[in-house]
Amino acid sequence: MFDFSTWIDLPLVWGLLIATAVLLYVWLDGFDLGIGILFPFAPSDKCRDRMMNSIAPFWDGNETWLVLGGGGLFAAFPVAYAIIMPALYMPVILMLLGLIFRGVAFEFRFKASEKQRWMWDTAFHFGSLLATVMQGIILGNFVQGIEVTGRSFSGGPLDWANGFSLLTGVALVFGYALLGATWLIMKTGDITQDWARRAARYAVVFVAIFMVIVSISMLFVDPRIFTVWFSAPNIFILPLIPILTIAAFWTLFKDLSGKREARPFLLTLSLFLLAYIGFGVGMYPWIVPFHFTLWDAAAAPTSQSLLLIGTALFLPLVLAYTAYSFYTFRGKASDEPMY
Repeated sequence: MFDFSTWIDLPLVWGLLIATAVLLYVWLDGFDLGIGILFPFAPSDKCRDRMMNSIAPFWDGNETWLVLGGGGLFAAFPVAYAIIMPALYMPVILMLLGLIFRGVAFEFRFKASEKQRWMWDTAFHFGSLLATVMQGIILGNFVQGIEVTGRSFSGGPLDWANGFSLLTGVALVFGYALLGATWLIMKTGDITQDWARRAARYAVVFVAIFMVIVSISMLFVDPRIFTVWFSAPNIFILPLIPILTIAAFWTLFKDLSGKREARPFLLTLSLFLLAYIGFGVGMYPWIVPFHFTLWDAAAAPTSQSLLLIGTALFLPLVLAYTAYSFYTFRGKASDEPMY
């Protein structure tokens, strides 16, 4: 059997792969979920048509990374999967229902009559909103930690519905709304672009506020997180993350009042990246905070080695397809029905 554990640290490699898949999902599916969140506030039906057309070639492919993240957790870290999923069954199911509503609405809206279109617009908006809130709740519960006894979840069925996770759920709504608005600045023009700039200026204020609140709260979730940030030598290195975050916010504020089109979206992606790095620094090496590390919850080395071979073969194909898709459908979106 294949066993690469003598050459590489397999649990660490798989932890990085899953973390990368989750980040790519947040980046890529975040902007089209954000468009769904902003959808009912658009100034006209033509603007809504243009919004839909801007994500039509990408939205379903963007969800590939969610499959890789969840499937990788199941295959590479079965102990973690067996604990996390029972703790978060309800928000995960609600998230998937939201994604289903959004997908169905996307398909039917283009074929619906004018009288029926409002129904699919509503399903698209609330499906996107539900999926986003549930993703934020899942994140909040992961940060707080899950009640574990032995190797099993031992909490209650509604443990996930707590104040901190609801806070992160609302925070992610504004984060995805900012991603969606800056995507529209890049991909549209005229009235839609002007409205997207105004929406982005509104959303970025709330993103900044929530980022400060969640970052400070995270320091006091567990003493080990506080120690990671404020012990030497980290205390001299890690402040670079908030400094870069402040610089990105400042530049984004300026760009939203100017004429730049692509840079606001890239800056918003960088804000998510910096927040994600800060989150990873605080949570490493836990995969079930604060009970199991990557190495405690890992599958057998032979299993992880075999899975790594398959991933090494197919991941470049997925990345190539994604890059080709974005390259092919570059440029501005119109309101013409061409889906």
